[in-house]
Amino acid sequence: MVASLRRFRWWRLAVLIILGIYFFGPLVAAFLFTVHNTRLHTWSFAPYGQMFGAAGFGASLRMTLWISLLTIGIVMLLMVPTMLAIHLRLPKARGIVETICMVPLVISPVALVAGVSTVLGWGLNNQGSWIFRLDAQLQSQSLPLILPLIDVVLVMPFVFRALDAGLRAVDIKTLVEASRNLGASWLLTTWRVVVPNLRTALLSGSILTLALVFGEYTVSSILGFTPFAVWIVQDGQGSGQLPIAVSLLSLLLSWVVLFFVAFAGSRRFRVSPASPTPVSSAVRSI
Repeated sequence: MVASLRRFRWWRLAVLIILGIYFFGPLVAAFLFTVHNTRLHTWSFAPYGQMFGAAGFGASLRMTLWISLLTIGIVMLLMVPTMLAIHLRLPKARGIVETICMVPLVISPVALVAGVSTVLGWGLNNQGSWIFRLDAQLQSQSLPLILPLIDVVLVMPFVFRALDAGLRAVDIKTLVEASRNLGASWLLTTWRVVVPNLRTALLSGSILTLALVFGEYTVSSILGFTPFAVWIVQDGQGSGQLPIAVSLLSLLLSWVVLFFVAFAGSRRFRVSPASPTPVSSAVRSI
């Protein structure tokens, strides 16, 4: 019996070691590539200091951050009321909405960009009109507003799953009915009751959106814009170490944010005889 337990523990340790090598091995190799010069046999952290002064780094990062914020705002404004309506009033419409939200998973981004490019080309035929000005604003090189609109479509499947899981984890009907019975409007109920109870789901959806926008390359490259992912590829054609260093830094920042989300999501209501229940706490906040 003892021998079988030891054998099981060794197998579990071996699996963890293999998974650790598989996951961290490429990252360690990439880090060594950025700090070691194989020709001169020297070690230097210069690529990590050069990234902030590289041409186009600041502009591409600012563009991506603005696109991320706009995408998160638009997709949450669309999906939160829709998911509330499904869970409260229209449960039969859940299958239809889920099917619509899952469509981007089966449509190629290249096909999506081809359709978007065709629509954007309509405004070029009417110079001086409002359609032409709208088309020019959507394709502005400083902040292309067409990219958040496309990213909203691409991120819908992930936001749908995150919000659906969050709404299933709480008794949203009881919370909303209690708030409405106390005279709160739908806007106040959503802001003071629903949103605090969906904190983890909203953070998860926002992080998934942020990760998709920072890693999206195909759509931006075909349309001719230079956000952060496109800049990394273009800059990598002239220097091998700098784009790898930037990628490692962005990955590290993503991990920090994910750990923050996991920490924030682990803080839940603790019900004790002397403490109010989550329903009463939410109602008291109105």
